[in-house]
Amino acid sequence: MNRGVEDHIVTHSRPSELEITDLRVATLRRPPFHSTLIRLDTNQGISGYGEVRDGGSRTYALMLRSRLLGENPCNVDRIFRKIKQFGHHARQAGGVCAVEMALMDLAGKAYGVPAYMLAGGKFRDRILCYCDTPNEADGKAMGEKLRQRRDMGFGFFKMDIGIGQLRGVEAAVSAPPGMLATNQVMHPFTGIQITDRGIDALCQYVSDVRSILGYDVPLAADHFGHMGMESCIRLGKALDRFNLAWYEDMIPWQFTDQYVRLSEAVDTPICTGEDIYLKEGFADLFGRRAIAVVHPDLASSGGILETKKIGDLAQERGIAMALHMAMSPVAALAAVHCAAATENFLALENHSVDALEVWSSLVEGLPQPLIQDGHIQVPETPGLGFSGLDEDVLNRHLDPDGPGCFAPVTGWDEDRVNDRLWS
Repeated sequence: MNRGVEDHIVTHSRPSELEITDLRVATLRRPPFHSTLIRLDTNQGISGYGEVRDGGSRTYALMLRSRLLGENPCNVDRIFRKIKQFGHHARQAGGVCAVEMALMDLAGKAYGVPAYMLAGGKFRDRILCYCDTPNEADGKAMGEKLRQRRDMGFGFFKMDIGIGQLRGVEAAVSAPPGMLATNQVMHPFTGIQITDRGIDALCQYVSDVRSILGYDVPLAADHFGHMGMESCIRLGKALDRFNLAWYEDMIPWQFTDQYVRLSEAVDTPICTGEDIYLKEGFADLFGRRAIAVVHPDLASSGGILETKKIGDLAQERGIAMALHMAMSPVAALAAVHCAAATENFLALENHSVDALEVWSSLVEGLPQPLIQDGHIQVPETPGLGFSGLDEDVLNRHLDPDGPGCFAPVTGWDEDRVNDRLWS
């Protein structure tokens, strides 16, 4: 029966007989990110690509190699259920998510369809990108930088607003000794508070930005700093008048009760989610309607299919979904397919506007640059949509301390263990 179905499809392979034969990695520096790409090879000469979350280790992917060899990559969900126990929140999910991207790339290539079709089809042909922009010390200079991006065709923006910008401003922040020098203590436990003078300085900064950028385009805010809930509320209330798109990650995502309190205290949408793994990790935030915008990174949340499920759950609670992304075009294109297939999608992050040509050049077979008029066109070509990776770009940005450019891997294919989670 399977063969009869496949006989009516223009395939790149015989999907029912496809097997994974290898997993290899390549680590790049500054294209413009430090990126760990993975490649799954098969017995029929087609390969699929994925990417480990920025800041993650290639070990997170390599440890899965023995569990993938011999599997049919078209069984995306079955394999994901097999390996998801080896992921966790934040960067620790990077290997599992990279593999899921590569499986979707392979399955799409095997059946000759774009990845979004495997996720149920698409709601849109173009994906709106919002550009995260490195800060300028002066608000008017920051406004000019954002206006330049607007002139490039972008229509959705994000910048940092936080206590990091108050260095050198007298009496702007109060903090216990040494606490401003570390980022390893969670916000509620730092004792850091922002003063009225600090709030006034940040409000003036945002006012200067808005005076140049205008109020007719969305402008989100991030990186507020590790200050306590009460300071977040005071600052949030003061910034409400600037009509910001959202306040992002003001506190750690684990504290649902505090997110409820924050959401009820301010008039600006509250956003979090980039470090949460699997749909179950979002359940409390959704159940309490603690946020207005969920912001998963599919290199942490579980890949394309799991992130679409997260978006669907958010939609049931009246929550929009934006997508965090600070990686190469490989992961960005995986996010594009997820965004295309998710109805309540809002915008996809991009950190590479200042190096857009170099960033885009890593992948072949798609428009250059990838982002045009502030959007990425949803590919109609199989898998993630690109025909290959540019070898010159790969070799030019190859990490000299890495394993080479998808060089053969040894030592990761003989791990014989019992992974079952029940007795």
